[in-house]
Amino acid sequence: MAEREPERDEAPDQTSGAPELNLDVSRVWQRYPSKGGHQVVLNDISLKVPEPQFLTVVGPSGCGKSTLLRLILGSESPWKGTVHAAGQEVVHPDRNRGIVFQRYSLFPHLTVLENVMFGLELDGSWLLQKWLTWPWYKQRHKQHQEQAMEYLKTVKLDQHASKYPHQLSGGMQQRVAIAQAMIMKPTILLMDEPFGALDPGTREDLQLTIIETFEEQKATIFFVTHDLEEAVFVGTRLLVLSSFYSLDDGEEAIGSKLVMDIPTPKTPTTSDKKRGDFRELIQEVRRQGFDPEYRQHVREFDLRH
Repeated sequence: MAEREPERDEAPDQTSGAPELNLDVSRVWQRYPSKGGHQVVLNDISLKVPEPQFLTVVGPSGCGKSTLLRLILGSESPWKGTVHAAGQEVVHPDRNRGIVFQRYSLFPHLTVLENVMFGLELDGSWLLQKWLTWPWYKQRHKQHQEQAMEYLKTVKLDQHASKYPHQLSGGMQQRVAIAQAMIMKPTILLMDEPFGALDPGTREDLQLTIIETFEEQKATIFFVTHDLEEAVFVGTRLLVLSSFYSLDDGEEAIGSKLVMDIPTPKTPTTSDKKRGDFRELIQEVRRQGFDPEYRQHVREFDLRH
């Protein structure tokens, strides 16, 4: 079946007198080659983040959660539409957008401290200047060590600075990866299923850690997860992507849309996960985003945020 061509609106004017948005995803479509043509994954996605927010993203498998993350990162470009971060169009990855993956991106031959400070050491041309201007480099190196220790304190790992990754548990390694990303002070921190491989106890500890990190660092966090309870608990704003929706008679739903964009209830402690409104919201998210029999019309999406 032929795909509908998306409307060709012009990109938003980022040069007007309005303040720059932290993140602006405007009319984004994404498709990939498939047998006999192309498969649309994202269908006309728009969202605006005016100030630092903790956005969590959920949806059925294959709905395009990680695709949206990659578009914001800049590792791929949209088929249609634009992504802007701090007023600049996103065309490639840069240090203003950090990322934490499910599998820890740590260097096994470096200590915990060296892993965290690696980005600072590499930034610019420190490795060359190390040999050309040794006294100056030594001073900068000490500053980087001090900064790295501060971030290790934030994730409660300063006592393990001299250890190597293989000497740490999975949860501790993920804490190192978070510190490694945050020390670069990104305006947007992208997290793709960061706690998916951890046991429940460790996962809950890290949920509290990332909430504290968000409150202290004031960076926008874009957090992709398959765990609805986690999504409602850690975030301040919940995005639900789904291909389970309906259009006007005779039209076929193609690709995933943003079917929910809502603020999440304040949950300062893990015991709040048992609250009635917390459980009811999870059930509503499951119904609107994950139930193939419940196909809400596009005009009825809950996009109150």
